[in-house]
Amino acid sequence: MYGPGDVRVENVPDPTLKHPTDALVRVVRACVCGSDLHPYHSRPASAEGSPMGHEFIGVVEETGSAVSTVKTGDFVIAPFAFFDNTCDFCSEGLTTNCVHGGFFSTAQAEAVRVPRADGTLVKAPVGEDSALLPSLLTLSDVLITGHHAAVTAGVNARTTVTVIGDGAVGLLAVLAAKRLGAEQIVLMGRHKTRTDLGLEFGATDVVAERGEEGIAKVRELTGGHGTHTVLECVGHLPAYEQAYGVVRAGGVISRVGVPQYEEAPVGPSTLWRRNVTLTGGPGAQRGYIEELLPEVLDGRIQPGKVFDRTVGLDGVPDGYRAMDTREALKVLVQP
Repeated sequence: MYGPGDVRVENVPDPTLKHPTDALVRVVRACVCGSDLHPYHSRPASAEGSPMGHEFIGVVEETGSAVSTVKTGDFVIAPFAFFDNTCDFCSEGLTTNCVHGGFFSTAQAEAVRVPRADGTLVKAPVGEDSALLPSLLTLSDVLITGHHAAVTAGVNARTTVTVIGDGAVGLLAVLAAKRLGAEQIVLMGRHKTRTDLGLEFGATDVVAERGEEGIAKVRELTGGHGTHTVLECVGHLPAYEQAYGVVRAGGVISRVGVPQYEEAPVGPSTLWRRNVTLTGGPGAQRGYIEELLPEVLDGRIQPGKVFDRTVGLDGVPDGYRAMDTREALKVLVQP
């Protein structure tokens, strides 16, 4: 990415092992993320450009001498962050805060060097031609992020839920909330093809209105009180403002959309006086992949339905354009 709207496909040197804990993974599937659209709109132009992509699944091609849990030929899922899975934070399940970790940024490519491979990569018993590849790819980001929103908000059978955003993360937050037992799930989104998928995933109501009108509609659907939990899956300030407008007193707002703002209302009229909890953050926790993988493998959940366009690497720039113009929900990349 060279600047706003400027994505190019280039030949670069092949990745190589740098540390004994590294692995090289040949990418079988990658994708374009909704969060990639934030820099697509605003990244300062540069002469050098920056590699892009943080979601991928693939086959291990080579491992460093210290890698023991994966080997050449293994099919693996890579979360969008890498981590050792042994530090204090990892042992508490917070792998995105690993003291030796970081985040991927080179996955829209033919191959990726994976640091901390033992802690990061999760093996899956499938082949490169499996029909499950799209669903397995969601375990790299959008499914585990939507799940993180629901888990950190405390969604269960006794909580009502509002999901803000009908992008892939929002739709899979609906799926996650349904899986955790929520009986009322209000999806705030205005693109019918997307909200129809949200209804298939478990939404009970759709609110297309935004702002004060949308807030009033959600409150009308919830006896005037709002919902116990709100999963904010967009990242822009108006989405956060909708979140505190629809959350019930004593409720929880979980933000997993990458915030595109530094300051937001948290004062007495929005959160404090109403005993509202604010939580969320990056969702690339290894434990989520291990929890959800069996249900993807046996077809109990089908999160891969969020992919509605497939391109090769040469088509990635058009994939960005299609997602930016809402022609595509989520673009799958097949190198």
